[in-house]
Amino acid sequence: MSITANDIRKGMIILFNNELCQVVEVDFVRPGNWRAMAQTKLRSVKTGAIFQQRFQTTEKVDEASVETRTMQYLYAGEHLYYFMDVQTYDQMEMNDDFIGDARKFLKEQMEVVVKLYEGKPIGLELPSSVELEVIDTPPNVRGNTASGGGKPATLEGGHVTNVPFFVEVGEKVRVDTRTGEYLERAGK
Repeated sequence: MSITANDIRKGMIILFNNELCQVVEVDFVRPGNWRAMAQTKLRSVKTGAIFQQRFQTTEKVDEASVETRTMQYLYAGEHLYYFMDVQTYDQMEMNDDFIGDARKFLKEQMEVVVKLYEGKPIGLELPSSVELEVIDTPPNVRGNTASGGGKPATLEGGHVTNVPFFVEVGEKVRVDTRTGEYLERAGK
């Protein structure tokens, strides 16, 4: 679908030079007595490279027709991760490279949003936070709480983050999936 550059918004996926690109930033500028333009930062969906591109506001840009589906994470094989569409019960597999660091936060039965272009996955959105169990962390030492710092903890899935001194092995904590930071204790 063709749109004008004036309609470009952050998060859109467009076709630029026959390649899928996600709009990371868009800024509309009007330098002096020149024509207005859209200054964008684009991320290549294929390579992940970020680059800048200017468009005249009247220039035509092809918006990619991206489909989003809610899928449930089922299980992982050696280098593949299996998901099921919650509407149609169709299963889809994604490789280790596509999943990337999100693998540290995936838990069985978790629902995620998968972006598809022409039936192939191009993006994976996790929930904003997830509860993970603490597998390994140094023991709490009396008097540590006075400093107000934290200690490293290894969580299920292999993610390592700093947690407060009072968190112990076996407890569940809530972690922000975008930053990987500890949010709060979730209970035992």
